[in-house]
Amino acid sequence: MLAKGSEILVNLLRTKLKEDFFMFGEEALQNFIESPLGKTIIVLVALILVALFAGNLYKKKNLSVKALAYSGLAIALATILSNFTLFQLPQGGSVTPFSMMFIVLIGYWFGPFEGILAGVTYGLLQLALGGYVVHPAQLLLDYPLAFGALGFSGFFKKGSYSLIYGYIAGVMGRFVCSFLSGWIFFGSYAWEGFDPITYSILYNLSYIGIEMVLTILLFMIPSFRFALNHIKKTVNVNEYA
Repeated sequence: MLAKGSEILVNLLRTKLKEDFFMFGEEALQNFIESPLGKTIIVLVALILVALFAGNLYKKKNLSVKALAYSGLAIALATILSNFTLFQLPQGGSVTPFSMMFIVLIGYWFGPFEGILAGVTYGLLQLALGGYVVHPAQLLLDYPLAFGALGFSGFFKKGSYSLIYGYIAGVMGRFVCSFLSGWIFFGSYAWEGFDPITYSILYNLSYIGIEMVLTILLFMIPSFRFALNHIKKTVNVNEYA
């Protein structure tokens, strides 16, 4: 009964999306994303977001120039680590060594707006470096929205375990976006005996959940957590301390 209801709802959503969005052919849209023009446009948008990020940090008198350096380094490290996969899933998604952590840290250090903006920028870079797109709405869910949600860590400002709580909030935000994308756009790949909802939950947990657990274990090391909090104080983020 649940599987049948899920299938009907997905079909309704797909029909609505086709009505509300200009539908590119899957191959044509993917080819555009992979083309030099497509990559150039994506990178230009990412650069604009970086400029907005820098401008917002500049307005905050309590943030030093180090803030920009740490943010740039965090995005760079996240991008590099995203290319080192522990294992890759067939329909996209992979377990990487702590790549989400660095985007979460930007939100934790500087606040939710900066974290979300950095996450959206990172998501666009992931799209330019090898994204897979079948629909404009799926593009938004899997890239800028999913990675932007990692910045929710900035809403957790105080407490001994605020970093862990913020990390969980950010990763769960990404999971929700990835789940919706998997349910609506990739439900046809569901394993035999699984409805699209259950399939999408298990599929996305299989890589997002593993990286989340590994990172939380790292955060549980007191000296590591102390070092991250020390960086937060070093860049004078008093508003979020």
